[in-house]
Amino acid sequence: MNEPVSVQWFPGHMAKTRRLMERCLPLIDGAVEIADARIPASSRNPELDSLLAGKPRLLLLNKADMADEQANRLWLNYFEKTGTPALPVDCKTGKGLGGFARLAQRQLGHLVQKYRDRGITGRTLRLMVVGIPNVGKSSFINRMAGGARAKVADRPGVTRGNQWFAIGGGVELLDTAGVLWPKFDDPAVGERLAFTGAVRDVVVDVEALAARLLQTVGLRYGDRLCERYRLPPEALKEYDPAGLLEAIGKKRGMLLPGGVVNTERTAVAVVDDYRAGKWGRITLELPEAEPAPDPAE
Repeated sequence: MNEPVSVQWFPGHMAKTRRLMERCLPLIDGAVEIADARIPASSRNPELDSLLAGKPRLLLLNKADMADEQANRLWLNYFEKTGTPALPVDCKTGKGLGGFARLAQRQLGHLVQKYRDRGITGRTLRLMVVGIPNVGKSSFINRMAGGARAKVADRPGVTRGNQWFAIGGGVELLDTAGVLWPKFDDPAVGERLAFTGAVRDVVVDVEALAARLLQTVGLRYGDRLCERYRLPPEALKEYDPAGLLEAIGKKRGMLLPGGVVNTERTAVAVVDDYRAGKWGRITLELPEAEPAPDPAE
């Protein structure tokens, strides 16, 4: 169980979405990229670098309240050093989004000044919202648009798949569907996307996925698993990942006739627990060459 779960998924509608995005590029000043704070590297589509053709980008690390606090700081420092300042947020509750205006001014202020130098005042800044599926784009737009999602009429790019929304402050957001990329060169990336639900569960073996999730999280946050499932500390050493899944199922009473553990039901419960944040604040990857945070702190 040391090999990542194989995940490859790129349905036709994603290719269509990418074409729609390409068509809208002449209409935008920059982009708001939303990533998952639990997997800040794996949740960023590498094709956006070429797709956005050097346009300014605002990076939001969504679900930051579900990610390890120390890891959040490491990632913010990393993105600052690499020239893409990031903002930790929770798009559902709106926490952290108060800093969006400052980030926009920092990354896009030069555009506003350029328009002023040309004698253009009051020009609306138009930003495309991009990110992988299930990362929080709709929650972000709903929050920024005050929940009303006031669609801007008579604008180019308003289609069934791409819509403009006014959020005040002279900014409009272009909504786009989530886009994955055709191939995950690193199997671990596809696996992490499956862990967080960015890839639909129907394309993976949920039992293998749950076992690998337990194995991955157990390396640094094993105490969280033992606490959640009321297992003795030595359980992580005694069982392999599949055995740990069975132990959890037995502890939870998820049994079939004859006392056999229903591992499929257990696997679904385990994955759902992780995605709901019931294991505590967990980050699954760190910037390269950074020491792992101490989960106890």
